[in-house]
Amino acid sequence: MPRRWVAVLACLAALVALACEGGGSAAPRPTRSAGQPGGPGGIAALGDSISTGFASCLVLTSCERNSWSTGDGLRVRSHYRRLLDQDPSIRGRAYNHARPGARADALEGQAKAAVRDRADYVTVLVGANDVCRGGVDAMTPVAEFRADVDRGLRALRTGRPKARVLVVSIPDLYRLWEVGHGDARATRAWRRGVCPALLANATSTAPADRSRRAAVRDRIDAYNAELVAACRAYGSRCRHDGGAVHRVRFTLDMLNPLDWFHPNVNGQGRLAEVTWGSSGLAD
Repeated sequence: MPRRWVAVLACLAALVALACEGGGSAAPRPTRSAGQPGGPGGIAALGDSISTGFASCLVLTSCERNSWSTGDGLRVRSHYRRLLDQDPSIRGRAYNHARPGARADALEGQAKAAVRDRADYVTVLVGANDVCRGGVDAMTPVAEFRADVDRGLRALRTGRPKARVLVVSIPDLYRLWEVGHGDARATRAWRRGVCPALLANATSTAPADRSRRAAVRDRIDAYNAELVAACRAYGSRCRHDGGAVHRVRFTLDMLNPLDWFHPNVNGQGRLAEVTWGSSGLAD
């Protein structure tokens, strides 16, 4: 074969090789953005015992499979399961960093864990323990609560700037007292020290007890206002639930029958339902 034909064939082979490797003007394969919910990073939950599914398995411990956020069980159609329906590639990428008893000052550490997981979608539900940590005097001051939330959100924005964040309002715990204080089973459980700032002396109508409950209700309202403002300050990647969780009209059949405080499977399912519409991911 003439030498010049050998050279031509060698050039053609090189061009084919470049095309096969994606060089030249060949169109790249479509990929999901690393900052898109449902992408390779999956979902992470931050917060307290509510997001761990605490007591939803009829034992006073976390039951993460029933979490409204990251649960993978069949009884709650969690945010994770809804995302999984949209994109099966996130299977196994649900990370629950919420912890029973956690207050807002734990958010920063939890957020850093979500960053290490490379989470693309993060839910935040915190504040009940800042109210329930003891008596009224022990409640986290509003300014301190806001600073704690800001630190947590800052860690997320710094480490995963393209991730979407859903900040959820604190449930209406005063409503829980309203529906439960006339039920002997609930008040008996509450006497074991469940959220004493609100639920101590649950059947009392004494002015001091009524004033204490009103103070808890007002503090939750103040925390919720700060959560709205913190999410707004975060920027366009943060959504607030618009008070959807706080507006849930809890009934006793949405609470577990052990502490009559944490949501049972029905309650977790309701939380998942009302917050999903606020996530911006429903479509």
